[in-house]
Amino acid sequence: MMTEQFVTANITPLDSLDTLSPYEVAKLQDRNEAGLYPLFRQCALAVLNCGSELDSTQQVLDKHKDFDIRVSQKHRGVQLELINAPASAFVDGEIIQGIREHLFSVLRDLLYVGDEFAAKCCDGLDEGGQTTNMVFHILRHAKAIEPHVKPHLVVCWGGHSISREEYIYTKQVGYELGLRGMSVCTGCGPGAMKGPMKGATIAHAKQRMADARYVGISEPGIIAAESPNPIVNELIIMPDIEKRLEAFVRLGHGIIVFPGGAGTAEEILYMLGILLHERNSTCPLPLIFTGPAGSEAYFDTVDKFIRATLGDRAASLYEIVVDDPYEVAQKMKAGMARVTDYRKATDESFHFNWQLYIPAEFQQPFEPTHENMAALDITRDQPDYLLAATLRKALSGIVAGNVKAPGVRAIAEFGPFELSGEADLVGELDELLASFVQQRRMKIDYEEYSPCYRLVHAETA
Repeated sequence: MMTEQFVTANITPLDSLDTLSPYEVAKLQDRNEAGLYPLFRQCALAVLNCGSELDSTQQVLDKHKDFDIRVSQKHRGVQLELINAPASAFVDGEIIQGIREHLFSVLRDLLYVGDEFAAKCCDGLDEGGQTTNMVFHILRHAKAIEPHVKPHLVVCWGGHSISREEYIYTKQVGYELGLRGMSVCTGCGPGAMKGPMKGATIAHAKQRMADARYVGISEPGIIAAESPNPIVNELIIMPDIEKRLEAFVRLGHGIIVFPGGAGTAEEILYMLGILLHERNSTCPLPLIFTGPAGSEAYFDTVDKFIRATLGDRAASLYEIVVDDPYEVAQKMKAGMARVTDYRKATDESFHFNWQLYIPAEFQQPFEPTHENMAALDITRDQPDYLLAATLRKALSGIVAGNVKAPGVRAIAEFGPFELSGEADLVGELDELLASFVQQRRMKIDYEEYSPCYRLVHAETA
């Protein structure tokens, strides 16, 4: 068995970040809980740990407890000193260039987003407007806003723990998208987040597209469990999962969903909940669920869950295509044309979907504590979009209990999260989650998976 190798090295940026103020350096070196150092260390380790088969933030941190990162301002600019970094991030002693870029993207975004940020850029707006403008400013600061270019960015969602056949299929879909000049945006991790990018790179090379985009959007709580893959050439770290999801739907022009687990279901419910709101009834946003032959069980289960909980109107908002990458790309190309025509007709920007209305229930950060999970209102006595928001929060908590360090610690200390509600809704949720466990979609180490949740019918609670 090969011994884990580590590297100590000094790294300087290429062009993404040239200089820091003494105040910024002090923030990054502040090791108190209120300082940026613990968060910066965790995110930097995630970037350096690319290719790891661990999908638990706590396991990654425990494995690399001797890793350290120090920031200094030299006469030539910023320098990072990496101590006991994973050797897989280096080739012949030199850091891989894509990983170098990712390190300084993390540094850029963590410094830019502070407690004072919203007040600084969004005076006079209501809470929802502040959140949307904050998302816009973060994306613009990361140079992810691309004006004067027709809609072409496809968001691809799906699981990090997928089969080899499903991974190959995501590459085939990415290839077909790339041949048609479309770029790819994902959650930046492995599995269904890496495959479409990998397939698109070949197609873009064939089409001699020098400006192809591979946008990866993550957030501090999930990045260590889903380390950015090196194909990503634009890495953006949003402050929390809600702003990460909003960044996807504001920046992207269409969405493809591959098989996944609780995190993918969370993304689906987020998108459906927004599209179900009456204010978005005329806003085109192509949404396609797809996977290879053999993945029908996944989509059958998800489709059944959506129809049973949110109704047939929600199911009408997406298409399911099985084992046909060509058809997926054709449908997305046609969808892009509809998006382009609509944005021209309504004077909407091509690069940021301002007109999409996102209710407050989808923007407000949800902290998955035992108390908050138990208080979720899983009942039908609410509009369909609000039920979607509630179910999204339940799945977000399960993702936290599976892979995020605070959630994993909370489960270890207090036991599984408890979710209760109307019998039929809880029964449908139970069936959905059980199918993810049976299909080995909850975690990479599925053989040792122990559910972080317990479902209770309201009548027996």
